[in-house]
Amino acid sequence: MGRAASRREPLRPIQSLGAGTRYRLGLWALTGPFLIGTAALIGLPALLTFALAFFEYDALSPPSWRGFENFTQIFHERVFQIAVWNSAVFVAIAVPLRVFGALGLALLLHQRRRGYGLYRVAVFLPTVVPDIAYALIWLWIFNPLFGPLNLVLGFLGLPQPAWLVNPNTALVSIAIMSLFQIGEGFVLLLAGLRSIPADYYAAGSVYGAGRLQLFRYVTLPLLAPWLVLLTIRDILVTSQNTFTAAYLMTGGGPYYATLFMPLLIYEEAFDRFRFGLGSAMMLSTFVAIGIFLYLVFLTVRGWGYEDES
Repeated sequence: MGRAASRREPLRPIQSLGAGTRYRLGLWALTGPFLIGTAALIGLPALLTFALAFFEYDALSPPSWRGFENFTQIFHERVFQIAVWNSAVFVAIAVPLRVFGALGLALLLHQRRRGYGLYRVAVFLPTVVPDIAYALIWLWIFNPLFGPLNLVLGFLGLPQPAWLVNPNTALVSIAIMSLFQIGEGFVLLLAGLRSIPADYYAAGSVYGAGRLQLFRYVTLPLLAPWLVLLTIRDILVTSQNTFTAAYLMTGGGPYYATLFMPLLIYEEAFDRFRFGLGSAMMLSTFVAIGIFLYLVFLTVRGWGYEDES
């Protein structure tokens, strides 16, 4: 018995810890490998990339200090201005479409009814399709000769545009393509709708509120924090997830109509081997996104739940 007790003595310090401390240690043990991998694979390369923004580097010769000359050069390049404008227009078109699309589908499918589970799966399914496969599918859909979209439009007697060939419709085509990958936002808003107590709707119905009034005065105010979170998330995702579509479907054309910042950064760094200029473009993009998100935060601050106690 004495030996058994002595063998158990090293466990006493762990057992003496409080439940909260043991819970936090367990969380750190679970998230530790992920945090280390994130720091090694994302954090460190990002810091090196931002440092290269102040150097001239071609991967063949040693980097040389340029200071802010890289930023001065890219701001005067016409192609950089085009990419910034295209990216801003794309975000302005795609983000509202994605947010309102996810909201509409969540309002339509949040109730527990027979068969709604299949519809929810159908909404979420395009989100898990790999980006390359998704781009190739839409490349076939937008084909002006035998693509199904133009075949349907022709059957209805509507115009059949050359979606990816016409500079006036190429950017809009990629925005339409992004509209169908709203599964994550859809699930987020479903959770937000489920968190609203049913008593609020019952109380509103007692006072004679209709569906539109319930949506305006109950659903929308309580769903506002979720919508703000989704909008900020979509700004971040949409501004960066244009690379695969532009690279595979249009190559940045026609006539630079779909040249977005991710594609320009890739071409600058890995096609022209001007890593310093590419890093300066990336750093400028991150700073611009950060400023824009800060302005969004100032605009919507106070829309969430507030503790008034």
